[in-house]
Order: sequence, then C-alpha cells, then structure tokens
Amino acid sequence: METPWDPPWRTRGGHRRWLEAEADRLFRFYEADSLDSAGGFFTLDDFGAPMPAVTERPLHQTSRMAHCAAIGVLLGRPGAYALLDHAMETLWRRHRDPAQGGYFWSFDADGPRDRQKLAYGHAFVLLAAASAKCAGHPQADRLIADIAEILRARFWEARHGASAEEFAEDWTPFSDYRGQNANMHLTEALMAAFEATGEADFLSRAESIADLILNRRARAAGWRVPEHYHSDWTVDGDYRGSDMFRPFGYTPGHALEWTRLALQLWALGGRRLAWLPEAAAGLFAEAVAQGWDAGGGLYYTLNYDGTPRVRDRLWWPICEGIGAAHFLGNAEVWYRRFWDFAARHLIDARCGGWRCQLGDDLRPIPGYFAGKPDIYHALQACLIPLYGVEGSLTQEIAATGP
Repeated sequence: METPWDPPWRTRGGHRRWLEAEADRLFRFYEADSLDSAGGFFTLDDFGAPMPAVTERPLHQTSRMAHCAAIGVLLGRPGAYALLDHAMETLWRRHRDPAQGGYFWSFDADGPRDRQKLAYGHAFVLLAAASAKCAGHPQADRLIADIAEILRARFWEARHGASAEEFAEDWTPFSDYRGQNANMHLTEALMAAFEATGEADFLSRAESIADLILNRRARAAGWRVPEHYHSDWTVDGDYRGSDMFRPFGYTPGHALEWTRLALQLWALGGRRLAWLPEAAAGLFAEAVAQGWDAGGGLYYTLNYDGTPRVRDRLWWPICEGIGAAHFLGNAEVWYRRFWDFAARHLIDARCGGWRCQLGDDLRPIPGYFAGKPDIYHALQACLIPLYGVEGSLTQEIAATGP
C-alpha cells in the first residue's frame, strides 16, 4: 500500500517543476541588480536593490557568484555568461595578488581592503574555477592552475592531510588556528576540480581531509563535527570566534553539509571507502536529533553537551539539510520537513530571495548578514534534488543536460 511518503517528492513532476520555478525566481532576484560594473557584486537588500553603504566585496561572494553563474550557463540561462565572465575577471584582476600570489579576502573602490589570505576564500576560488571550466569559460584553466598551486604550496599541510587556515599578505602565519569549515569547503572544491580536470591529486586530498575530520574527529565525538582545532589538529573546545564563520560549539548545518559531501566523495572514489556512507548516516542522524527544534527549524549552534546555544534559525542549514536528505535517499520525511519549513518561513514570496535569519519565534531578525546573502546555498537546495548523486551539481547538469 502506498504511504504518504511514496512516491518521493523528487520523482513527482509537480515538485520538480516547483523546484525549477524557485531556482528561476532566485536567479531573477540576483541577476537583476547584483553586478557592480566597478568590480564584484553588490550586496542586495530585502527587495533586491543594491546596498550602496556596503562597499566591501569579499572573496567568497565573488567566487560563489561565479559558481552559480556557471550553473546558469549550463542550464542554458540567457545572461548567465555575462555574470560568470564578470566574476572571473573580478577574481583575476581585483582579488588576486599579482605580487606575492594568492587572493585577498576583499576589495573596495580603493583597491584591496582586507589583505588577509584565508583558506575559506581560496577554497571557493577553486570551486569557481572548476565550475567555470565545466561551463566552458576560456579563462578557467588559467584560474585552476593558479589557485591549485597556491593551495598546494601555501596552504596544504601534508603531515596532517589538511589545509592551514590563514596568512597575512606576505604569507606570514598570524595564528595557530585550524578550522573544519574551510577544509569542508575545500573538500567540495577539490571534488569539483577532480571532476573538471581528472587530476587524481584533487580527489586524494579531498579524501584525506574527510578522513581527518569525519573518520577520526567526528567519529570520536559521536558523529558531531568539532569545528575548531589547534595547529596539530587536536580539538580546541575553548575556541570562541565570530558567530558568522567560527561559532563556539557544534554547528548542525555543517554536519548536514558533510553528509552530502561524504556521499559524493564515496561515489567519486569508486565506493571503495566504506566508512563514508557510515559517516554520512551518523552525521545526519545526530544533526537532526540534536539540532531540530520541535517547533520547527534547525538551531544554528549547539553546546558541547548537545543543548541549543544559538537558537536562531539560519537559512543555509535548511538548504544543506535538503541536499543531505536527497543524497541519503531514504530520508523522505526529513526532505519534506525541511522544504515545508523553508516554504513557510524562509522563502520570501513577496520580495524575493530567502530570509537569512529567524529568531526563536520564527520571525525575521537582523543578524550576522547584511541584506540577503548570495544565491549559493538556496540555489543548490533547489537544483541538487533534480539531479543524481554521483557528483557535483555542475557535473551532473553537464552530464544529463538542463
């Protein structure tokens, strides 16, 4: 007898059309006024208008727009190539340090603003370059070669099998901090680079990072992902950084993000690492058991005892939950629960885009981000369920067609 969960939403034409329509709506919101002819992309307010007071253009924003524009190109979306071309030019001409190599964290009208060189931002440059190659951009190979060499020569720590975190402009380290967040996004980017180039070293390093953070550290923590580490990659449980990028405690959204990445890595590696699906199942189960509030939504962070710390609900953990549930394949209840929450509380049907932060009463509140952040998480939540689970979104679109 058919249950309410059969057939899965992802196989139903109506749901698939809804996903396509929401992806189109997101593209329209960010395409209209985000491109800054002076370089990079504007931060958009709640109505999709540029915020002129926000003059800083951070590296991850530029790189994510390149990635999403590449997706638009692969989908055959008119205008997407112009966005991709602008993002690629901005990465090379405005973020890149031609003197000492690497990529500055941000720039403004006067030139480089924050000259730090951070693994988090460099990971997204590699993702942008790999996606651009998948979309056929003529400068993709140049960017891949440049960023790959920087990541190998400056960031990669072979003795630990993971990336260092942060350097000054002249590549002087200014802290002993190591973080899983940057390495998680580097894993995503390394897999995309492996797909785009066929170079086995990219896949090998992705597997190395996952082994350290998931198979060793998260397994030892009961499938919660420790966020912060000392320079020898022992867990730093006392670290308190910024709530935006380095919050104290556990972040359920990152466990959900790792769920998808672990299963993608398992598929790309020929399904030879049996611990990866085990890790994915454990990460997902722990994240929803501890992170989901009975009243709806995922807490942003948890204390080390599993109790809520930052109770606000951010948009991106729900997006990652959707992708994770799709990759798991047997989490239809959660897939629908995540989308129901997004549709009711996060998707801004009146103004466009997604609301980025909700309080405990599930109403929008000012928080860590100005305006409505870039399209990256929400777009992938809409499109990932439309494709297979053998590789990255760009690769799956390219392989199967729009």
